[in-house]
Amino acid sequence: MKTIVFAYSEFGCIGIEALLVAGYDIAAVFTYRDDPKEAMFFRSVTRLCEERNLPVHMLEVNDAGTLALLQGSAPDYVFSFCYRDLLPDTILELARKGAYNLHPSLLPHYRGRAPINWVLVKGEKVTGVTLHHMITRADAGDIVAQKAVDIAYEDTALTLQKKLWAATTELLTVQLPLIAQGRTARLPQDISRGNYWGRRRPDDGLIDWSQPAETVRNLVRAVTQPYPGAFTYAGECKLLIWDSSVDVKTTGSPGAVLSVAPLMIACGEGALIVKAGQMEGGPYLSGEQLAQELQLKTGMRMSSQSMAA
Repeated sequence: MKTIVFAYSEFGCIGIEALLVAGYDIAAVFTYRDDPKEAMFFRSVTRLCEERNLPVHMLEVNDAGTLALLQGSAPDYVFSFCYRDLLPDTILELARKGAYNLHPSLLPHYRGRAPINWVLVKGEKVTGVTLHHMITRADAGDIVAQKAVDIAYEDTALTLQKKLWAATTELLTVQLPLIAQGRTARLPQDISRGNYWGRRRPDDGLIDWSQPAETVRNLVRAVTQPYPGAFTYAGECKLLIWDSSVDVKTTGSPGAVLSVAPLMIACGEGALIVKAGQMEGGPYLSGEQLAQELQLKTGMRMSSQSMAA
């Protein structure tokens, strides 16, 4: 069962380990260079390959060297575990027995980039992981199997990641032996019933105070540490909000400071209680400490841009 793997992050490490346990012969792994600027809250695929004595490459998928290596390997299978690039037909067609991808959502919902962040932004109650056949359209191939995961009200992007890592292990433990035996299901996706979401950038964390407080709280938990964070401006100061809760009964003009102990900011519906945050470049503080440091007073207003701009 000669196998080529395209992998990154903890999902990539879990996938590689599951393949080895299931008896697949990993001929090569393709991944990305570890970025020292990235918050590495997951294991390194490169390091795992070194530990397991697996040949690892950091070539682009459209690089001539990549195709030459794959053609020389004559793989039975190609697997992709949260690899960021779409694999072309020239690679997929080399897999004699199948090409499979692991995607961290319940397809056809949340196809595309950053599904773990997006399900929290949108206030979903359930998500999961999907193993599916790869085609050249992103996350659109026939489904092999899925594993659902409940999203708790307190979940952040990191805690939800950890739930999905565990679900991935469970899913692959069952499905990889079945793939090797040719006994898996194959359910066509109805793309019209799902949705597609694009990449998220740090600027997408800007808070719109005209939104309901629950919507703002969902943004905060979707991009809190180790992600770049939800933010607003208090005068010239950029304020990152890492943890928050909602007061549905209190109202006021959106963006207005309603109290400083606790630090409470009015939204389009209800108010957001800032439990923890920091001024850009400053220390991690409680909401009340932030109010003191910024010398906030009731009636002051948060803004979508710096007053210095």
